Amino acid sequence: MPQGRNARARQGAPGGAVERGREGRLGLTSLYCDPSDISGEARRAWEAEWEWRGAAADPEKLSGSKQSPQASIFKMTTPNKTPPGADPKQLERTGTVREIGSQAVWSLSSCKPGFGVDQLRDDNLETYWQSDGSQPHLVNIQFRRKTTVKTLCIYADYKSDESYTPSKISVRVGNNFHNLQEIRQLELVEPSGWIHVPLTDNHKKPTRTFMIQIAVLANHQNGRDTHMRQIKIYTPVEESSIGKFPRCTTIDFMMYRSIR
Repeated sequence: MPQGRNARARQGAPGGAVERGREGRLGLTSLYCDPSDISGEARRAWEAEWEWRGAAADPEKLSGSKQSPQASIFKMTTPNKTPPGADPKQLERTGTVREIGSQAVWSLSSCKPGFGVDQLRDDNLETYWQSDGSQPHLVNIQFRRKTTVKTLCIYADYKSDESYTPSKISVRVGNNFHNLQEIRQLELVEPSGWIHVPLTDNHKKPTRTFMIQIAVLANHQNGRDTHMRQIKIYTPVEESSIGKFPRCTTIDFMMYRSIR
């Protein structure tokens, strides 16, 4: 409850009559009392009232008393925003992984014309895939041979996409559409940046698979369609069997690190 309204109630302004009416019906002398001074039915009524208000006001500031149990609960259960991960290009520069999305065949469950796979893979954070159908929205990534995958990177931007931003994502792997198994499920809270999804087992070993499926199960604000701006897939770089060489850390060296 806004503090301005609290002040009107305490000063006897017209809003205060409404507040006192509620207090009377609840059998309370004041909603701004010390919770340690009341018990029984009155205490339960006081707690229920603050829960009804969403614990928006701070009883500690209003009465100088201890913080209400409800306020603590609400603060503990308020989800934190999903922190952004590092730019995947930083991973590539370490020489330990390489992007293999170009080796796969990509398909979507649906898309709005002009907002499909090309926009999902164009290295432009201003473009995006937009679905155009019912949930779940699917991105299917199929390799021609069994491939080792270590990390999946997804770029989402709640500030730009709002209700189109995914809030719940499932990542599945398998040989084909008929035997996919979920290996990760993510709960996202207003993400704005890269989301790194490890595709490893319990022993931190990368997954070998023919297919990856990303399923958007829900969006923020119960949005129907979804936006994803970029998806990248990384495989670990194997050490040379001939001998170990210094890792390439610049783009110029990386261009000549292998024979094509």
